[in-house]
Amino acid sequence: MKSLLFDYYMQIDYSVPVSKCNYTIKCIPQNTSRQKIENIKINLFPSSDYSIGTDGLGNSQIYGSNAEHTSFSFQISGEALTGIEMYEEKENESASMIFKHPYGLNKAGENIKKYYEKIASEVRSDDAYETSLSIMNKLHKDFSYKQLVTTTETTAEEAFSLGQGVCQDYAHIFISLLHLAKIPARYVTGLIIGEGASHAWVEILHNGYWYGLDPTNNTSVTTDHIKIGVGRDAKDCMINRGIMHGGGFHTQKITVKVEEIKK
Repeated sequence: MKSLLFDYYMQIDYSVPVSKCNYTIKCIPQNTSRQKIENIKINLFPSSDYSIGTDGLGNSQIYGSNAEHTSFSFQISGEALTGIEMYEEKENESASMIFKHPYGLNKAGENIKKYYEKIASEVRSDDAYETSLSIMNKLHKDFSYKQLVTTTETTAEEAFSLGQGVCQDYAHIFISLLHLAKIPARYVTGLIIGEGASHAWVEILHNGYWYGLDPTNNTSVTTDHIKIGVGRDAKDCMINRGIMHGGGFHTQKITVKVEEIKK
């Protein structure tokens, strides 16, 4: 097990005033079988009343509204004890159905389907976890990490055709391949030591439990990972979402720190 301090800060500056904004923030890590979250602190600017609840997928969310402002920021910090168990949680059969089928940004196109056909004989196993590891190893070998070549709207098929992308793209492509292998899989957003931003990985269903795999780093989820939320694709667990009046164009600054608590 490992004790981690985490701090997530986002600031959005607008070229003209926003007269009103309704916001939803999904940046509170979950308590799971693998991790325990404590001492959560929430700071919002401008200060406003807010509520905390959960979405339809069980992700914690902060929601509220702001009056006129030209800058909006939030900071979420706390402590995470990680590595309590290897798995995240036991399967809820009714809730897991939506993770068994392609959706949104993780739908496989012709290039991903052809790639899966090419590697299928090498990766297939009677064990879903071993199959998933084999697919992840292949993807990590054949896909390259590169920033600024994709966007938050890039699909798995588009990123795979480029042959390069970031953690969101690795996760979407990996989910596409897992679905072709008939393995339920879901998108995860979270934090990791050394990243400096939010991170994304995948959970697969194996023997009735959800296990995390990180295709960007070609590893199972370790004590360095802090899970925030899950979804069918990245859009289901966007950290910040809002509806605003005014604002013009905007700039965004994100700072993430995750470090081990030395005993």
